[in-house]
Amino acid sequence: MAEIQRNLIAGEWAAGSDAIENRNPSDLSDLVGLFAQAGTGQLDDTLAQARVAQREWAAYGLERKQAVLNAIGTELMARAEELGTLLSREEGKPFAEGKGEVFRAGQFFTYYAAECLRQIGENADSVRPDIEIDVRREPVGVVAVISPWNFPTATASWKIAPALCYGNAVVWKPANVTPASAVALAEIINRQDIPKGLFSLVMGSGRAIGQALVESPQVDAITFTGSVPVGKGIAAAAIQNLTKVQMEMGSKNALAVMDDADLDLAVSLALGGAFGGSGQKCTASSRLVVHAAIHDAFVEKLVAGARSMKVGHALDEGVQMGPIVSDGQLQENLAYVALGKSEGAELACGGARLDMPHDGFYMSPGVFLNTTNDMRINREEMFAPLTSVIRVDSYEEALSVVNDTNFGLTSGIATRSLARATHFRRNARTGVVTVNLPTAGTDYHVPFGGRGDSSYGPREQGKAAAEFYTTVKTAYISAGIPE
Repeated sequence: MAEIQRNLIAGEWAAGSDAIENRNPSDLSDLVGLFAQAGTGQLDDTLAQARVAQREWAAYGLERKQAVLNAIGTELMARAEELGTLLSREEGKPFAEGKGEVFRAGQFFTYYAAECLRQIGENADSVRPDIEIDVRREPVGVVAVISPWNFPTATASWKIAPALCYGNAVVWKPANVTPASAVALAEIINRQDIPKGLFSLVMGSGRAIGQALVESPQVDAITFTGSVPVGKGIAAAAIQNLTKVQMEMGSKNALAVMDDADLDLAVSLALGGAFGGSGQKCTASSRLVVHAAIHDAFVEKLVAGARSMKVGHALDEGVQMGPIVSDGQLQENLAYVALGKSEGAELACGGARLDMPHDGFYMSPGVFLNTTNDMRINREEMFAPLTSVIRVDSYEEALSVVNDTNFGLTSGIATRSLARATHFRRNARTGVVTVNLPTAGTDYHVPFGGRGDSSYGPREQGKAAAEFYTTVKTAYISAGIPE
């Protein structure tokens, strides 16, 4: 029997009320581990200790905080191959993506280590004589981090790193689908020079631990990445305590392919954006809005590319797409395939469960043709290796289709025209816009977020993170008149 991996409660590794199994979606015979589920009483204990630890951490010198974050980031980058293997084993993304994710997580910590030294306030003269004004940011307090399974290390890191940078305590509830990566990151953080209970790991279901966490008056801020329905539920619970909220939710990202696009480049962008990470990305290119003049040529190359993608065990050499993360997610994906067909879309390739040498949740990348933007497969986030082609007759129509969505996270355009690229960049109603690049893939030192149903609250990443993880204090000082 495998040892049960524990939660980090009030600074101590502790057993839970029960435990869950975590199995490799590439090979269900591979037991990744057993993971304790925290009880609500443990959550109360860790929140109480977090408040004490936060005050101590806020008083640490800047260089002391910097050293902590730098050590975390350096270790993540040094262990990217080892921890990337673990991540790919439990989440299913190909090893190159898993390793890259862990390395990027390390970069988040080293970036915010440097930001520890860049917390510079403002000053001003008052409109009243002989009074000076000092404006500075202070920690918001205890931050609840609720992170998803699709980027179990990176998304958590881009929330935890700025929270610690700006002097807060963190209580982290990761997704139950990927607990091994969470324990590995928690172990690294807990070894550092931090107050006892400053950082906590509380594994458990969203209905139990997650709900108790967002309803707690001991939480000062909640940062969440996940689905729109869950996000709305969190917001409704948080408002009861006037808790600060930051949420990144779903999207329905579009890549517009114009008649003057480099065809091979456009197909490459579409394949990578749609099927990278098995389509399990909030930035995935799930709508391909293609100009009629190159539609047929684009579709021919796209379908050929999708059919030729190597699907297999996440840790096998040369695999381009791993399995779906879980049976539940796979069944949802297959239901969307059936829905698309019932709506009149043509499934040109893929979209089926695959029989592989290993027993896992494998699915072939699927391409829908002859779709319209009012179909549910083009309105709802599928989180699947499925993409839809929408034919348009002009750039103006393409932009209209791109913007015709309740979401607004990312969008992209493939074109050789500077004028079109500039107009699209200014008029696409998304938080992130790409030109001749995939809709998926962002940097850590600049703001990330969307509009509409995609995001709520201040932006994540870069200097923009300070808006959420701090509160502003304005001080008035009367110097008096010197004698």
